[in-house]
Amino acid sequence: MAKAKEPVNSGPFARRPDNSAFKQQRLPAWSPSLTPQTVLPIFYCLSLVCVLLGVWLLITVQSTNQLKVDYTEAGSCDHCLEMRKDPTNAKTVCECVVNFNLPKTFLGDVFFYYGLINFHQNLRRYMDSRDDAQLVGRKKRLKSPSSYCEPFDYNEHSVPIAPCGAVANSMFNDSFTVVYHPTDGAQELVPLIRKGITWYTDKNVKFHNPKINTTLQQAFEGTAQPLFWQRPVYELDFIDPNNKGFINDDLIVWMREAAFPNFKKLYGILNRAHTPFSHGLSAGNYSVQINYNYPVQYFKGRKEVVISTVTWFGGHNPFLPIAYLVSGGLIFIASIVLTVVYVKVGRYGKNMEE
Repeated sequence: MAKAKEPVNSGPFARRPDNSAFKQQRLPAWSPSLTPQTVLPIFYCLSLVCVLLGVWLLITVQSTNQLKVDYTEAGSCDHCLEMRKDPTNAKTVCECVVNFNLPKTFLGDVFFYYGLINFHQNLRRYMDSRDDAQLVGRKKRLKSPSSYCEPFDYNEHSVPIAPCGAVANSMFNDSFTVVYHPTDGAQELVPLIRKGITWYTDKNVKFHNPKINTTLQQAFEGTAQPLFWQRPVYELDFIDPNNKGFINDDLIVWMREAAFPNFKKLYGILNRAHTPFSHGLSAGNYSVQINYNYPVQYFKGRKEVVISTVTWFGGHNPFLPIAYLVSGGLIFIASIVLTVVYVKVGRYGKNMEE
């Protein structure tokens, strides 16, 4: 009896791929041959590029001006610092004044920041302690905050908090005004633009007030202010009704967490439409009048006012230029080492093989 013919897809070659250029990996490809003649020039060129970029960025950064005024316990703020150490005085108003000198004129646009030292906004539990659905104005989340906000989701009377979470609860609430003291003995208030200091996506996408047909206060009815706040969210700005609630610029700026424990956040921009500040911030004597509210003793931190100019590269931050210079130097050292190894060992090894 004749033996049945074995199927094509059976037997020891059943799992063999098709004999095609793709499945048998015979497609055209470029396989570079890494030799000292090709690798060493790349290393030298890469080190040169890094050094040139580092020098260029360093010159750009040095063209910016920056002045930091630490007011934690400077001037008349020392008594405010002692007052804030007592929790019973948390809502007591304390104002202080710190004098400083601007050594040279800051030309162009001048930005005013508040800075915090040793405040870790980059902790995972802290960053998760917020309710983004609540911040976009969803009414259901106003009355039932996310569990991520615990223990800052309800107050002691089981009333939902808006905005909830540790990030909003720890919002920076110092305020300050800067006064210029010309040589003639007069005083000039430095005008600041306090709106338009947020990212466009934050202001128009991530933060919205609840859609209502009544007042903003009635929209937040049935909610409580964060535990450490001095007033509810619908009163964050007494002057501009379009800067209250979840769309308040200061709240939005604070809710974008910083990556490092020492950081600064934008407070205002010099309004150059007013004289004598049309050209920038003149050199001379200044004072900053501070409404001192934010306690720093809990995290052993410090507070400061930062005045700075910016370029296309940003503010005064030499980290990236230094990183480029260090990287270029390390690559150049590695290139020298590889060159010496090739001259001393590579050629000799090649001659021995021949």
